Amino acid sequence: MTSEQNTHFGFKTVAETEKAKKVAEVFHSVANKYDLMNDVMSAGLHRTWKRFAVSISGVNPGDKVLDIAGGSGDLSKLFAKKVGPEGQVILTDINASMLGVGRDRMLDAGLNVPAMQCDAEKLPFPDQYFDCVIVAFGLRNMTHKDKALAEMQRVLKVGGRLLVLEFSKVWQPLSKAYDVYSFKLLPLMGKLLAKDADSYQYLAESIRMHPDQETLKQMMVDAGLSKVDYYNLAAGVVALHKGYKT
Repeated sequence: MTSEQNTHFGFKTVAETEKAKKVAEVFHSVANKYDLMNDVMSAGLHRTWKRFAVSISGVNPGDKVLDIAGGSGDLSKLFAKKVGPEGQVILTDINASMLGVGRDRMLDAGLNVPAMQCDAEKLPFPDQYFDCVIVAFGLRNMTHKDKALAEMQRVLKVGGRLLVLEFSKVWQPLSKAYDVYSFKLLPLMGKLLAKDADSYQYLAESIRMHPDQETLKQMMVDAGLSKVDYYNLAAGVVALHKGYKT
């Protein structure tokens, strides 16, 4: 008889089977305020980070793009304009509440972007299908990051790019101030603006538990990607990793 495996949910240790449920509860809770809170938390910088990711993606008109954990659809909207009517962007998220927000935004913008609910660890797409796969601020919530990265590599065409935009390890001299912001101000903003301090406490903790820049780079190499490199944004508050399928 095998014992159940444990993983982290923020700073807590939970059974692997429980993590997905707990993460789902967080994002069901914050879905309708997600964009507002992102703007407040990052002073609007998350939009700049996403535009930067698109700018270095190498995506051209006619390309196929997979937006994983795409939530409210910011990146799908940007990529849809980049690939044009002859291209394809698919918006995915494991969370139905977040996906619903993104789907509605695509429809309101008049964009033909299919929205699919799926698990990044078991992507329902064929091998070598996409020119670009991106996951922004979603990898840290996944239970088996290695499996998810391997799946992303699998669905990429040879020569395709994987982009991972995620919170990372901040420049050391700023770490104390960043801790105050993350564990004092962030839950307070969550309480005042979203009426949900606990979810934002989890989000702050999940950032600290996420692999740092070099560790994530090695994880992408281990998943079969090559020429992996990263860009530190906002003194390492966020990092954008890019790797190629060869």
